[in-house]
Amino acid sequence: MIECDLDNGVLVVGGGIGGLAAALGLVRAGRKVVVVEQAGEFGEIGAGLQLGPNATRILDSWGLLDQVRAAGVAPNNIAMRDAISGAEIARLPLGAEFRTRYRTPYVVIHRTDLHAILLEACRRAGVELLTDVRIERVDTTDSGTVAQAAGGRTFAAAATIGADGLHSVLRQAIVGDELQPSGYVAYRGTVPVDEVPPGDRELDDVLVWAGPGCHLVQYRLRSGEVLNQVAVFESPGFLRGEAEFGGVDELDAAFAQCHPQVRAAIAHIGKQRRWPLYDRLPAEDWGHDRLVLTGDAAHPMLQYLAQGCCQALEDANTLETLVRDGAGDIEWPEVIRRFTVARIPRTAEVQTKARMFGEICHARGVHRDVRNALLNRLDTADLYDHADWIYRGPLFEPVPEPVHS
Repeated sequence: MIECDLDNGVLVVGGGIGGLAAALGLVRAGRKVVVVEQAGEFGEIGAGLQLGPNATRILDSWGLLDQVRAAGVAPNNIAMRDAISGAEIARLPLGAEFRTRYRTPYVVIHRTDLHAILLEACRRAGVELLTDVRIERVDTTDSGTVAQAAGGRTFAAAATIGADGLHSVLRQAIVGDELQPSGYVAYRGTVPVDEVPPGDRELDDVLVWAGPGCHLVQYRLRSGEVLNQVAVFESPGFLRGEAEFGGVDELDAAFAQCHPQVRAAIAHIGKQRRWPLYDRLPAEDWGHDRLVLTGDAAHPMLQYLAQGCCQALEDANTLETLVRDGAGDIEWPEVIRRFTVARIPRTAEVQTKARMFGEICHARGVHRDVRNALLNRLDTADLYDHADWIYRGPLFEPVPEPVHS
């Protein structure tokens, strides 16, 4: 028996940031939407997120940018330093010129804060939100989808969006691939700024310390009151084939030869949990008929370009646009076909270049010297030119030139 029949509505599987964003976009496009989350409550774990203008433009279109800016921080620059010498390698200014070029600011925000903003926006918009629902299979028919949940519950809808994350169950039925371990491990967390050594408190930038086989990212969150820190390193234990790898001893050893400011940061980073880093190879297809994947279920990527969340928001905005452009009853197979045609090349490029940038960031020996020399030669205009592909994105419309009389 079908427990929930959405008629012409949409079922979104997964209540993380990507699922809520997809739901908000679809309800704004006039669709009835139900989000099902397998956990007992909606929430996120983790620490900071970086939102480039390709993401903040979308949040602005949803009327949420002011809330995001209030909860987060707009940094002055993205700065890269050599983690051994401490010398600055490159600096991308994020001020007035950046905002004029890309129309909205670069914002960093705590993951739980963005999730809470999207959750409340979904509630206000009329999205139905259900917890304790673990979808195990989705069957498609000529007229809709039927999702089978643990315990025998069923949900019928016109279409189903799979936003069930890195370990997506629905992806197995569509793509059937495996996670790709990177061999790198992350430790992340926040610390009150008052607990940071006095010499390290002037962090008005997103600061990336690039080291051989390791890096550290630091930036303020929550109106500047806390410092977010993420330490990433290649695990010797992984390279040896050990099942358990990336412990605190490896963390300390990876940064032992770094600049004193980096070592001081590692001493204050949270060590209660480690995150082995995975992605997947770009897929040729994410869906068929009336079932499609979005966000990390569709295109999980390594974090080196800070685009995982941004690309999920682009997914949501693309779905919103395609559905709004339709009239009356939506031809979901055509919407999903157009969605995948639009999004797969874009996200495959981001996935691939994220891996590439990780290699650049973690360069060793002569490659490190070459990286530093080449990046030092780039001025602000060069860096903006290199950033256009990602921050303007496929949905960007240039600001019209002023008309002078």
